Amino acid sequence: MRHPDLMRLGRRLRERMDETLDAEQAAALAAARRRRSFRDLLLSAEDRGDEVLITTVDGRALAGSIGGVGADHIELVTGMGRHFLSLLHVVGVEPR
Repeated sequence: MRHPDLMRLGRRLRERMDETLDAEQAAALAAARRRRSFRDLLLSAEDRGDEVLITTVDGRALAGSIGGVGADHIELVTGMGRHFLSLLHVVGVEPR
């Protein structure tokens, strides 16, 4: 494994792996910041007991208060009961 060509190849592969890992970490951090900030908004609304209007990807609008916020969903309490919505399906949250 001391062959000069293998050493250069190994060095190049390590550099590319480091670049790839740096890019993946930056992308993961950016995604976490986006999720965290949206989730923080929902958690704050839950803590205050705010009434909100939630719009989903299929165009539905549901009004109620947030009963709970999970890692990937929210529980919306309306006059018609409890609704569990995936955060991936929520496109808008407005205070009422």
